[in-house]
Amino acid sequence: MATTTARATDLCRVARRASRALASLETGIKNAALEAIALALVDRTDEIVEANALDVDAATAAGLRPTLIDRLTLDPTRIAGIAAGVRQIAGLADPVGEVISGFRAPNGLDIRHVRVPLGVIAVVYEARPNVTIDAAALCLKSGNAIVLRGSSTAAHSNAILAGLAIDAACSAGVPDGAIGLVAGGGREELAELAGQEGLVDLIIPRGGEGLKRALQAVARVPVIYAASGNCHVYVDASAGIDAATAIIVNGKVQKPSVCNAAETLLVHAAIAEAFLPQALRVLAGSRVELRGDARTRELAGALDVIPAEESDWATEFLAPVLAVRVVESIDEAIDHIGRYGSGHSEAIVTRDTEAARRFQRDIDAACVYVNASTRFTDGGEFGMGAEIGNSTQKLHARGPIGMRELCTTKYLIEGDGHVRP
Repeated sequence: MATTTARATDLCRVARRASRALASLETGIKNAALEAIALALVDRTDEIVEANALDVDAATAAGLRPTLIDRLTLDPTRIAGIAAGVRQIAGLADPVGEVISGFRAPNGLDIRHVRVPLGVIAVVYEARPNVTIDAAALCLKSGNAIVLRGSSTAAHSNAILAGLAIDAACSAGVPDGAIGLVAGGGREELAELAGQEGLVDLIIPRGGEGLKRALQAVARVPVIYAASGNCHVYVDASAGIDAATAIIVNGKVQKPSVCNAAETLLVHAAIAEAFLPQALRVLAGSRVELRGDARTRELAGALDVIPAEESDWATEFLAPVLAVRVVESIDEAIDHIGRYGSGHSEAIVTRDTEAARRFQRDIDAACVYVNASTRFTDGGEFGMGAEIGNSTQKLHARGPIGMRELCTTKYLIEGDGHVRP
């Protein structure tokens, strides 16, 4: 197996050299490398599960929350899903060289605006070993070298995954150094990686607010923050009760530890009496801890609803906990989301077209849903094969970060002896 770990500076230098060859690598070679990675994942499933068990056992002994352990855990079904995502990326169109626009200027110059790789991308992530493969596959297909820096919590899992990806990619003709894994997981390595001006073109952190703050303190290269998700579901006055119940239960219960899970339920006062008793009963039956305002607690009847505190509206719980509030109007719902939301994913459930359009127009978030769960904010669900994270920023990339978001652009201009008068 190829050596996967080294100091950040050394890996970044090697990655910079590899990026020059990657930028012009033929699509067929990139796709062959991705297929080789997918095959290796399937063939070595038992080894991956064994390595992952070491991380899961250590995390359990350390008392990590069940939701964090769930993120960390790999099993044959999840590994097969990761491999399927790699194959989906291989089947997508190559973004490198894609012509965004082209025209002939009045002076006769032919001008094309095309996509090109960024160069070297560093991805910093916490206890999500699937990111090792997802990020490597997206960067490879978009012609970028990648430097991975996972957490010590997933050290064994990341090492075997990065190692098999390196071996498989190199066997298909990808240059050495295109994929690297930084040794260690301390703040010193993070600071070293974040200071690689001239070697790293972009850093993408995927983790909680603690990781974001730590990177903000030391970063000297551009960063796209795949940030937290304080996501809301607003049930409008005209909503169908059964549809609204299904959407909030899916948003909160299906996988509460992820950034696209719903954290707050807002309910219009006109429908609250008909909707909340049913919805709260189903949520409580799914073992969701409920925290509500006075009106919610009144309508909950015998159900246990903890009085909501101000901090609950601003919290990304990443757990089976839901804050619930009754609002008097769509304006109040929009104001609440504007104050407490993180710009990730927001949803309205309504049968009123005007309300739906108002919500879409006035909500400032990367993804705004009408009559659908926030759980759909995902690169795989959006047809990207996978994602490195979900950007809540507004510059360059917003929403799921896929292949196109890992590219920049350049203008190609052709003339015939043209000089500017």
